[in-house]
Order: sequence, then C-alpha cells, then structure tokens
Amino acid sequence: MGKLDGKTALVTGGGRGIGRGIVLEFAREGADVAINYRRDREAAEQTAAEVRAFGRRAVVLQADVADRDAVERTVAEAVTFLGALDVAVANSGVAARVALVAETDPAEWRRVLATDLDGAFWTARASIPHVIARRGVVLFISSIGADMTGPGGAPYYVAKAGVNALMKVLAKEVASDGVRVNAIAPGVVRSDMGERLLRFHGEAILQTIPLGRAGEPAEIGRAAVFLASDDAAWVTGKVLRIDGGAWM
Repeated sequence: MGKLDGKTALVTGGGRGIGRGIVLEFAREGADVAINYRRDREAAEQTAAEVRAFGRRAVVLQADVADRDAVERTVAEAVTFLGALDVAVANSGVAARVALVAETDPAEWRRVLATDLDGAFWTARASIPHVIARRGVVLFISSIGADMTGPGGAPYYVAKAGVNALMKVLAKEVASDGVRVNAIAPGVVRSDMGERLLRFHGEAILQTIPLGRAGEPAEIGRAAVFLASDDAAWVTGKVLRIDGGAWM
C-alpha cells in the first residue's frame, strides 16, 4: 500500500529533473499525476509513460508558469482529468545568468522572477481552492541558494527567498482549512540545472558538501512524498533543506 494511494497531484516542470523525480515517486506511492511542461513535450510524455507503468493515471499539460492565464487553464485541465486535486507542487524554475547586481540586465531580472517567483504564485493561487476542497497539500520547490546566496546570482536567489516567504504566508492563511504548505530547498542535484552548475564550477563544488556528492532527483521526490503524505500531518510552514549538509 502506497503512502499516496488514491491521491491526485499536479507537478509543474514535471517532465524533467527534480520535477520528474517528484512525479515518479508520487506515482510509485500510488498517486495519479498531471505533468506540466513548458517546452520539452517528449520528456514529459516519457515521464507520463513511466507513471502509467506504475499503474497510475497521467496527463501531460503544456504551460509557461510565468503566464497567469496559462497556469489557470492548466490547473483547470488537471482537475478535469484527475477529478480533484490533493497536492499541488510548484516546481518550475530557471537559473539566472551570472552577473553582478550592478550589471544585471533588467530583462534578465524580470525573466527569472517571472518564472521562479511569479510562477510559484500563479500556481498556488490557481490551485489553492481545489486543494482546500480536499484538505490537501501545497509544496514549493525552493533552493538553499536562498540561504547561502553568492555573488552573481541575484535574480535566482531573490526569487527563491521570495518563494520561502510566499510559502509561510500561505501556510498561515490556509492552516484553518486543514491545508498544509511547505517548501523543499534542494542543494546541488543532478538535474539539468545542477549539471550545468557542476560544469561551471567543476567537481570542486562537491567539496563544499559534507556528504561529498550531488543529490539525485529521486531523493527530492521521496522528501516530497513525505511532505505530501499523512506522515507529515503535523508539518506546515517549514523549509526542508535537502543538500547533503551544505547549509548548516
């Protein structure tokens, strides 16, 4: 018997990387899943096929989470397909191009915040009425970058810090409705974004991680299962940092 048997979930950015890890662990534990993607339909369809191999239902839905109307349409389509929405996961994100604050292109600032922060807001805003109806769960995927920061990455770090704050506000707003809201803040994970980070900084970045390695998408997925399940029934308003000990 799975921890999420009979549950339904929407995962934005669910076709690849961390999102894919979450989708597959949800399905492994019994959930039916709506998989949002922005560009890579082939990857999303492959992930959906793997969900179906677990005997669960899956649907693939295209939307850019920076577009409010597209997000609202996607949530509505997910609910129509799934019949209800128990868990909403705001996972979609993009990395920022490296630049000092004084040299950051305003268009780059807007591009990153539009996806990483606005997208999380639009996803939560559209999903919450459905999640309240099921006394369900909202999960945000943040980053330990919000805690650690560093020169050259202001748009990304600021967006993820904003996600943490958004999570806490929403958790306080909907606790009385029986809805739990939490965030997972991964460290370096072997996703597309993480692999680019490893190439940019080299393997030396692994020396900053006490456990000595990058994480795997499935490890983030298993943490998401915990927070989405009754095992975390008394957990809300928290940032769960999964980073091999990088931030202590």
